[in-house]
Amino acid sequence: MRVRRLTLGPLDTNCWLVDDAVGGPALVIDPADEPQVILDALSPRAVEAVVLTHCHFDHLAAAGAVLRASGARLLVPAADAAYITDTVGTGAALFGFSDVAPEADGMLAEGDVICAGELRLSVLETPGHTPGSICLLSHGHLIAGDTLFAGSIGRTDFPRGDMSAMRRSIARLAELPDETVVHPGHGPETTIGRERRVNPFFPRA
Repeated sequence: MRVRRLTLGPLDTNCWLVDDAVGGPALVIDPADEPQVILDALSPRAVEAVVLTHCHFDHLAAAGAVLRASGARLLVPAADAAYITDTVGTGAALFGFSDVAPEADGMLAEGDVICAGELRLSVLETPGHTPGSICLLSHGHLIAGDTLFAGSIGRTDFPRGDMSAMRRSIARLAELPDETVVHPGHGPETTIGRERRVNPFFPRA
């Protein structure tokens, strides 16, 4: 498994390019902005799917362009799918942006597995930042969207945020092995073990 980061857009959002490291097609996770940068980084590898970890505008601004260029499918958390096609739903209107995504080709829910070549990513439902927020887990790597950051968690004071749900989601992620590498939606990578030591939102024994 190979995981590559592109930090893109006005909010420095992490877009993750993931593939099986043996020539299979890639997954583009949270195409934040700057579609040509994403496409150049992918070339010449094909794209199996574009995946959104949640519905916010800063994680999907390049989705339409990447989909058109690659012919890939758009996979979206089921509980957030209704929000991705308008600026109120994506939160863009709140900040003066206009970013939306096309309608999803497929819905993602707990236990689903996303396949690309030999790569398999399992879907974990982790609501809190949004009702449909998900994380993706494979081979000791967690792509965390805006659920978990290095030393912090995603905000829950935006529309549809839920701190109680977020605390349950973080408690679930805290059960993962210490060596699990966390690839967040913003900021540097971390590990579950580090977050267990330093993150004030992690449950304490």
